Amino acid sequence: MKTIKLVTIVFLLICSSSFGQSGKLKRADRYYNSFSFVKAIEKYEKLIDTNFNKSYAMRKLGDSYMYLRKPKEAVEVYKHVVQQENVPEEYYYFYAQALRGIGNYDESKVWVDKYNQVSSKDSRISEFLDKEDFISAMFNLKKQYSLATTNLNTPFSDFGAVELNNDVVFVSSKDEGVSTKRKYAWNAQPFLDIYSVSKDGSVEQSEKINGDVNSIYHDGPASFSSDGTTMYFTRNNFYEGEKRSDKNGVNNLKIYTAELVNGMWKNIKGVHFNNDEYSVGHSSISDDGKKLYFTSDMPGGIGGSDIYVVEVNEDGTLGTPKNMGNIVNTEGNEMFPFIHNEGTLFFSSDGHVGFGLLDVFATISDENGTIVNILNLGEPINSSKDDFSYYLSKEGFDGYISSNREGGVGDDDIYKFTRIPPLMLKGQIFDDANNEPIVNAKVVLKDANGEEIAYFITEADGYYEHIVDRDANFTLEGSKEKYTNITKEFNSFNLDREKEMVVNLNVGLKPIEDVVLLADLNTIYFDLDKSNIRPDAALELDKVVTLMNKYPGMVIRLESHTDSRANDQYNISLSNRRAKSTYQYIISNGIDVDRITKYEGFGETQLVNKCSNGVKCSKAEHQLNRRTEFVIIKMK
Repeated sequence: MKTIKLVTIVFLLICSSSFGQSGKLKRADRYYNSFSFVKAIEKYEKLIDTNFNKSYAMRKLGDSYMYLRKPKEAVEVYKHVVQQENVPEEYYYFYAQALRGIGNYDESKVWVDKYNQVSSKDSRISEFLDKEDFISAMFNLKKQYSLATTNLNTPFSDFGAVELNNDVVFVSSKDEGVSTKRKYAWNAQPFLDIYSVSKDGSVEQSEKINGDVNSIYHDGPASFSSDGTTMYFTRNNFYEGEKRSDKNGVNNLKIYTAELVNGMWKNIKGVHFNNDEYSVGHSSISDDGKKLYFTSDMPGGIGGSDIYVVEVNEDGTLGTPKNMGNIVNTEGNEMFPFIHNEGTLFFSSDGHVGFGLLDVFATISDENGTIVNILNLGEPINSSKDDFSYYLSKEGFDGYISSNREGGVGDDDIYKFTRIPPLMLKGQIFDDANNEPIVNAKVVLKDANGEEIAYFITEADGYYEHIVDRDANFTLEGSKEKYTNITKEFNSFNLDREKEMVVNLNVGLKPIEDVVLLADLNTIYFDLDKSNIRPDAALELDKVVTLMNKYPGMVIRLESHTDSRANDQYNISLSNRRAKSTYQYIISNGIDVDRITKYEGFGETQLVNKCSNGVKCSKAEHQLNRRTEFVIIKMK
């Protein structure tokens, strides 16, 4: 008879590790989130070549080609994407539009119909589709950002937040405490000044920046060189104590520079293309310091106000302003440009198709740096009101916008946005007996309906990872030859949508050979009134020794028993001798004494059959009770 007692101690091993491929994926996503699609394509293609998160990377690759208006390349990717298990439904629509882009209208209709069967037309994208702005429609099919208010807002106008080292610099009209209570006639609010506060500070802690930048009229917004020593800022036409106006008496905007000298912003100078007859403002300096973008209503433009760019020479002087052209500028108003360190230009416009008044847009450039398209950043970045002063952090995952939308604190308010980051599932497949990682284990990820989403083959470190959807149920299956299969259920509900989150799921597989070996560990038996180890028992004990040598962390307890054919006290003593004999045999074969927690006799108190006192039994039946059993405390 085989009687094995298994006491299993199960624990989850939470591991922290950096993955080379994970870093590549993060870089690819950073380029993608910064609308630097040419660089993103290069990274996603490398991930696909290494078969890492291939399904996700292929979807992003196809999207990048579409944003670059390369439907031919997108078709070649999307035709594989739409065959993926559990592919998001919008990819039927993306594929249809890519097919339409290469003139394959019949096939495009097939996939449009397939999309319509599983999805209803989203009201958020209807106007984009009506205007055949597929790129913006594509971007807005799924919510891309989360938005939150900041503690930088007042009942007045607050906008133009940018990061400078560990501070946030912004513009506010909150200062009404000066002796003359300067107020702007247009909205009866105090004039704007430039403030600074630590990133985790509040508006009450903010202070006007030091130096000569703030004047008695409007100052701001500001942009800073990458080394933080040069400021480009907007101010009313007021310089060296003199206010100047155009021929109609309008005090226009101008761009000025300032230098950081011993913690003070000094040496205020106007740029050479400032002019009393029109406004230039809302400047943004590129990360390499070679280009300055700005807004102006100077003569010769396309609309009311346009976005311009000017080269910055090595000596700091500026070249001749150049209009950004009709892909960016419209007959309406374009303003508040922001140039990201990855080269993407963002701006606000009331001339492109949008959600309301001023909306924020991003430019898309090809491999030559030429702007080929723009897209609307959608809700919640944009609203039915004015949305402007977009700023994106260097990593491309968060930033600030300003808006006068409903629900704010004051006139214009500052909001913090976060690009909803991918949710990463990470884990390790390990040997449940010794905690060693398992190479070439198969991991299958399934959705709530049992449909396969992805599968992986683990490498030497046993790790796997995959990007998964939020707010969903999943099943993970782990398997390997000579191991028992295992299934784990988990979900991704109620996770922070503003941070890059990781779901850790480490899975131990139990070796089949050891399960078999444990099952083959026959209980050892003793002769009547004897405690010596019989030859057949020695064979079983050798199996125990072999298993304990294979798993140095294995710990056991020994329990010995007798039949009922003697008095109770004698049988307790006899069973203790049998336990000791078993213990001595095992340690004599090299097993450390600390790995046997206890050896104990139980006499006739735990019979395995009916053969108690006074019950007539055969010799074979009594034999079953004269035994030692092995209790495995742990296998780790």
